[in-house]
Amino acid sequence: MATTTTPASSALSMKLLIDTKARRVLFAEASKDVVDFLFSLLALPVGTAVKLLGKDSMVGCVGNLYSSVEKLDGTYVQPGAAKGAVLHPAVVSPAASANSTLFLLPDSSSGEATEAVGSVGRKGFVQGIVTYTVMDDLTVTPMSSISGITLLNAFAVEDLSALQEKTVQLDCNEGLGILKASLQSKTVLSDVFLGKKPPSNA
Repeated sequence: MATTTTPASSALSMKLLIDTKARRVLFAEASKDVVDFLFSLLALPVGTAVKLLGKDSMVGCVGNLYSSVEKLDGTYVQPGAAKGAVLHPAVVSPAASANSTLFLLPDSSSGEATEAVGSVGRKGFVQGIVTYTVMDDLTVTPMSSISGITLLNAFAVEDLSALQEKTVQLDCNEGLGILKASLQSKTVLSDVFLGKKPPSNA
């Protein structure tokens, strides 16, 4: 799997609120850059997702389609059509910002690393004037002190001593884990950061 990571200085992080008794993430506090990254996943072409996660990790038959194109002899490809355009589609997402891009892929033509999501210099998708709440199922909303209290009530948390705050780094591996889990699970943050399921196929 040909991916590289962004420099450590630009690593993203978010603060999780964990119910240690239930071993689940209730919600996370996330910055603009984290939310831009999450929203930019919506712009990933299926072919890019397969490339990032690996053919064997895909649920269903999409991996077989990808493998079929890889193995297809050039004799059967239309003149002017390029297999690379299907296997390595260009991605430009208005949701991605310079700081929210975690995935770097080798460019099929130049061999240099290019961003799989967005391009440097973009402002991203959401405003940076507030912190955002990210639920375990990746529902995202602007955060307020009232919304935090409402969420605790909604989760019916009785033992506040069981709650733990944990700041986690979001690098390429966790980004891949979130992408993979988002296609398979309704408890993405718990799966990736509490180790309920493997974060990626690495």
